[in-house]
Amino acid sequence: MIDSHCHLADEVFAADLETVVSRAREGGVERAMVILEAGNQKEAAQARRLDDLWPDVVTAVGVHPHQAHLFAHDPVRAAAIVRDQLEATPSARAIGEIGLDYHYDFSPRDVQQAVFRAQVRLARELQQPVIVHTREADEDTIAILKHEGGRTVRGVFHCFTGNAVLAHAALELGFYVSVAGIVTFPKAGDLRETLKTVPLDRLLTETDSPYLAPVPYRGKRNEPAHVAQVVDTLAALHGLAPSALAEQTAANFRALFAP
Repeated sequence: MIDSHCHLADEVFAADLETVVSRAREGGVERAMVILEAGNQKEAAQARRLDDLWPDVVTAVGVHPHQAHLFAHDPVRAAAIVRDQLEATPSARAIGEIGLDYHYDFSPRDVQQAVFRAQVRLARELQQPVIVHTREADEDTIAILKHEGGRTVRGVFHCFTGNAVLAHAALELGFYVSVAGIVTFPKAGDLRETLKTVPLDRLLTETDSPYLAPVPYRGKRNEPAHVAQVVDTLAALHGLAPSALAEQTAANFRALFAP
């Protein structure tokens, strides 16, 4: 199994990082993609700890839409900081998470868009995949990926909770769809129906830990070991053994973020 999106560099894991990693590895999680906030030195330091604890971990670096306001007067600077950190981080395999969030609007929408555009242009230049966060901003997200990505930038829509229209748009762009613990929630029936339409070779599994713990861990801190619940739920949706689903999604991860 692979956790394609987690925040193990977050300070909430600082005290027991070694134990969390051990639980994941003992539970059959072979790799994880750790998301780093560009310019956050504490997260960068914890990522270096992870290099020793879990050598198979890879990372992504990006400016999240919530932090886009920090670059309101110079959106290109966001991409420059990401570029510098990518070059200094041997484990980096992607730019992310980046995108748009119109639910919280912690950053003005025009600023979010400008920072997102700058980072997609960087991904196109560097031929790096992107990890996309979109919430209540689907049309603008797709439009920016089409325009700035030139239909050549690949990546993944992480923690997918969208409808069939968004899934189809993502697939048309060559993107993958990553599924988090929300798929296990009792009220996520519509999401489960949509995910049945996503081809197996375009699915990824994630936790988004420490957030969104799956059933039966809701209300607790999430962690990479819990990706097993996502795998089990997806396997049941597609009529597969969990081992077969895990093998396919692991192959998808390697195809997108190789090596």
